[in-house]
Amino acid sequence: METKDLLKKVRKIEIKTRRLSDHVFGGEYHSTFKGRGMTFSEVRQYQFGDDVRAIDWNVTARYNEPFVKVFEEERELTLMLVVDVSGSEFFGTTQQFKRDVLTEIAATLSFSALQNNDKVGLLLFSDQVELFIPPKKGRSHILRIIRELLEFEPQKKGTDISAALAFLSGVLKKKAIVFLLSDFLDSGYEKTLRIAAKKHDLTGIRVYDKLEEELPNLGIVPMVDNETQKTQWINTGSKKVRSHYAKHQREQRERFENLFKLNGAGTIHCRLDESYVKKLLGYFKARI
Repeated sequence: METKDLLKKVRKIEIKTRRLSDHVFGGEYHSTFKGRGMTFSEVRQYQFGDDVRAIDWNVTARYNEPFVKVFEEERELTLMLVVDVSGSEFFGTTQQFKRDVLTEIAATLSFSALQNNDKVGLLLFSDQVELFIPPKKGRSHILRIIRELLEFEPQKKGTDISAALAFLSGVLKKKAIVFLLSDFLDSGYEKTLRIAAKKHDLTGIRVYDKLEEELPNLGIVPMVDNETQKTQWINTGSKKVRSHYAKHQREQRERFENLFKLNGAGTIHCRLDESYVKKLLGYFKARI
């Protein structure tokens, strides 16, 4: 992609998603994700109405008059976006691919964090960690993240969620808000998910296409796996084939949902032809 075209796309994404974060998600983001708790600020003289439990007895004894400890919310947070860039994300039967929607969601969350003066980091993964941008503050940093989401070309096409979560647990030492954005067409990440969810405030955002839920009756058609590039002829005219496919997709959805719920993590399901704005807003409000 040429630099001029890339800058236009970045600007377009910024205008759309920043408007959303400013007018829709800003307050909900702040209310949903709290700081790490109360941190010591200063000691001052006792005033009428102060909680006696806040008295600093050492300072009080030293000056022979009551002093209290003052605490304030430690607001600064770290938002980490873990985004799937495997081959299956380049699929969609609407006007957008799954990767396009993942990019918009990630950008919206980034600007919401920026509005609250939080750090934002990015991890792109396929069946390996493709790119890691350490958490940092500032608009220029957010724009860099959006540029990478738009133009980054992964070296691999497979999916390994476990490898991404293992890497994340290794590089993030403090608790963070983690959004894992993927279609979750993978398995075997139960252990690393459990570790990540125990350490961080984790939410999985599953983005999928309506065709991935149910096959239409189109007769015998070729289907290409975007991750393996293998082509398989499928008889979509068979009720048995369509039923088996739908059952498999339901089981996959339920496995994702149950696994995250079991580990105390949140989930959002977003279909390409649905509004991710409503899904995010509903999720934030449900958590407040």
